[in-house]
Amino acid sequence: MPSPPSALVLRDLDLLVPMVEQRLAAVMVSVTTLDRELARRLEPRAAAPERRLEVIATLAGIGIPVGVLVAPLIPGLTDADLERILERAAAAGATRAGTALIRLPHELGGLFEEWLRAQYPQRAEKVLSLIRQCRDGHLNNGRFGSRMIGTGPVADLLAQRFRLTSRRLGLAGRMDPDDHGWRLDTSRFRAPRPSGTQLDLFDDRSARW
Repeated sequence: MPSPPSALVLRDLDLLVPMVEQRLAAVMVSVTTLDRELARRLEPRAAAPERRLEVIATLAGIGIPVGVLVAPLIPGLTDADLERILERAAAAGATRAGTALIRLPHELGGLFEEWLRAQYPQRAEKVLSLIRQCRDGHLNNGRFGSRMIGTGPVADLLAQRFRLTSRRLGLAGRMDPDDHGWRLDTSRFRAPRPSGTQLDLFDDRSARW
């Protein structure tokens, strides 16, 4: 059960705590930057960076598995904070980390470029160039397997920085045997079915004998 990056996740503690006790939930909190002014311009209606770190500390303090998602990672704009975000999150109690390179599908590319040129005109060309270097010359590449991490030397360097810092801080990976409560029980999950569809012949819920 992934939860939104906003501090509003704390309103759901009455639901999260019993779910965690049954290994049904964990929380990832996104932190894009530690620069309060950049955060205000980039995500004006979202919780401030310090507040997000406080959320991580609060969740960790009551035993809820919590991680940090450094996303969207924008080369030339937010990537300078990559290591510090991981360090601050680990100090607050995060036990897992993830990241995702900025994605700009469809009309989002034009909207982002317009925002960037208005907010950071002197940095716009460099940021757009770095994004294109990570996206095979485009602002977006939706190819499966690379759309979240990008390709090329710039993307590889960002991935290496993330990997080395996460390892140094002991932020659990998917194969880490000390999973800090992240090995969730998925046995009770059932994908929702469209209304009016028949039960699967091989689904044990359809058996009547």
